Amino acid sequence: MLNTSNNNTRKMIVINGGHFSSLAGFYEEVSGILMRDADWKVGTLDGFNDVLHGGFGVFEYKEEIEIVWKESEKSREDLGLEATEEFYENKIRQGKPFNIKLAQEKLKDLREGKGQTLFEILVEIIESHGDIRLRLG
Repeated sequence: MLNTSNNNTRKMIVINGGHFSSLAGFYEEVSGILMRDADWKVGTLDGFNDVLHGGFGVFEYKEEIEIVWKESEKSREDLGLEATEEFYENKIRQGKPFNIKLAQEKLKDLREGKGQTLFEILVEIIESHGDIRLRLG
């Protein structure tokens, strides 16, 4: 959902965690919201990061936006430890073009309680963009 009326000048974009329960579902959700008029869809973490730069979706390059992630606690659980282990296991199983060694290290860190879950990675990607304010709800 895109809403241009909020209490500041930022365009508000709403991601609803109730609409998905997997990383593929998250990509579908954000593609439908951020890329709704484009024929390109988000399908990777790098692709999601690229879209957040702006300029080829619903907001312009360097435009200040606010992302409201509704039902973020559900997403935190859905994209938590189990989903993240599966994500890295799939990369290891598929092999090239994925960096198997890196995926193995990430999986090891995750299992030792030192790694990031997919939810934490997505939040970090969003927060790495200075023009984007993230609100979890």
